Amino acid sequence: TEQTFASIMPYTIEEAYEVGEAIERNNMPDLCDELGDLLLQVVFHARMAEEAGHFSFGDIVEAVTRKMIRRHPHVFGDESARSPKMAKGMWEKIKAEEKVEKRARQTATGQTGRQPSLLDDVPRALPAFLEARKLQSSAARVGFDWSEAAPILDKIEEEVSELRSAINHETPAEVAAEWGDLAFALVNLSRHLDIDPELQLKAANSKFRRRFAGVEQGLAAKGKSPADASLDDMEAEWIAFKHSESTT
Repeated sequence: TEQTFASIMPYTIEEAYEVGEAIERNNMPDLCDELGDLLLQVVFHARMAEEAGHFSFGDIVEAVTRKMIRRHPHVFGDESARSPKMAKGMWEKIKAEEKVEKRARQTATGQTGRQPSLLDDVPRALPAFLEARKLQSSAARVGFDWSEAAPILDKIEEEVSELRSAINHETPAEVAAEWGDLAFALVNLSRHLDIDPELQLKAANSKFRRRFAGVEQGLAAKGKSPADASLDDMEAEWIAFKHSESTT
């Protein structure tokens, strides 16, 4: 089957996640391997683009080099540009200029048929939690945000109530939509508490893996497996393992 950018996109994202996992485990040999796999994805995309007459790997390198020099005049510029005063705020200023230029190019080439939005620069392909956090942060920069966390807790309680009502009275699609609203509100709270929702959910996943393995070990000591144990049996092992964690 002929590969396309879209068909290999899931593998590119998967490789990026595997880089992140190697970093979390602080495993440098694995990180080296995973970075190589991610680089292979970049080369793969570049080769397909070159064959289609769009751009080459060299164009990618040249583009990122220009971007680095442009965005970091305090590093690559002359002596005056390297001063702390010059560096302060320069990143946001240059990013804003690039956005204006990008929108002008899109308009000139007919790539946009609507009014540009502040949120256009948040990639839609990001993991959902990260996309939500970036959308909220972009809106917050123009004042569309709560000033503190407390009102967001009220919003979360409101969303829980709406989800409960939807479960009792609405269609599965409407229940799913209410769940999404609740998740979006939780991400907003995490942003105000300076918590990375993606990392904390990963941490919760790791905790669940560890504790469920404890349940399996506890059952095995009694000659059972999860498949032939009751929910009460598994819950008892879960509580026992949690207690053992808190006392060690």
